[in-house]
Amino acid sequence: MKLFISLMLALSAPLALACTEAPPAKSDIEANGYYSDAHHSVIDPVLRARNIANTRPIEDFLGQVAKDANGQGDPACGLAWLNSWAEQKAMLGKMSSEQAYYVRKWTLSGMALNYARLKPAATAAQRQTIEAWFKALADATIAHSDAKKGGRNNHYYWEGLAVTAVGGVTGDPRYLDWGRKVFDHAMGQAEADGSLPTEMERAGKALHYQVYAATPLVFIASILDLHDARLDKIVAFTVAGSADPSGIAKRTGVEQEPVGSREVTTIYNRHEGKAPPPGTKPQWQPRMGGSLDTPNPLEHVALK
Repeated sequence: MKLFISLMLALSAPLALACTEAPPAKSDIEANGYYSDAHHSVIDPVLRARNIANTRPIEDFLGQVAKDANGQGDPACGLAWLNSWAEQKAMLGKMSSEQAYYVRKWTLSGMALNYARLKPAATAAQRQTIEAWFKALADATIAHSDAKKGGRNNHYYWEGLAVTAVGGVTGDPRYLDWGRKVFDHAMGQAEADGSLPTEMERAGKALHYQVYAATPLVFIASILDLHDARLDKIVAFTVAGSADPSGIAKRTGVEQEPVGSREVTTIYNRHEGKAPPPGTKPQWQPRMGGSLDTPNPLEHVALK
């Protein structure tokens, strides 16, 4: 009888699902730009579709890791996937274009921020392998960024976030210091009203890129626990422009595409100890650690 009961209990217990094997690592990144005008504000749909198709394996990889890190999957599987790509030295091969470097830094940002959620469950061996890979990617990001000539815009800030996140999750001060350098440079670029001049040059996408530039800056500030009056102005300008784009439209001479700023204010407000921004729709961005409504372990949160 006892054997029968034990057998029935075993049969009725939920089966543990094995992790799906990680997809083959992408060493090289094939990506292309897709804007067709001098302001980089008009998208060529054919080029955009080509870029999406070529980068889909990397986006899918990051998307699944984000799910595993945010309660929509198995943390052990997310760690196994990261460890697999780390062992294969993914994304350290040939970059086909500047767009490929963009993809690499966005993905590094997402992997480091999602790993921050997964790290408590990682084995010592996984931590060593994954974090060494992150550092190699951060070093490659810094080398490419420092070698670039020309203006510094939102891409520089996203490089800063990627490297800062690696510093936060590995505890290596070299990367935290480099992220602070990027942050300080951005603060020095900001106009008195909080606008970012390189983003205001983007014609009909000026508002879009003001928001896109402010997003990594508030995240860097939260990770490094920085408070800066210039960042306050950047956020205020971004929020006001999102609520009423007419001022930016008048400034640029081009009607602006509407874009929300809740990603910016969600991170900024909880670091500054302010009430959460209104809105009930869940915010999900794998490049920023998955759920933005749940503080990342690397953030310094003043608002409990």
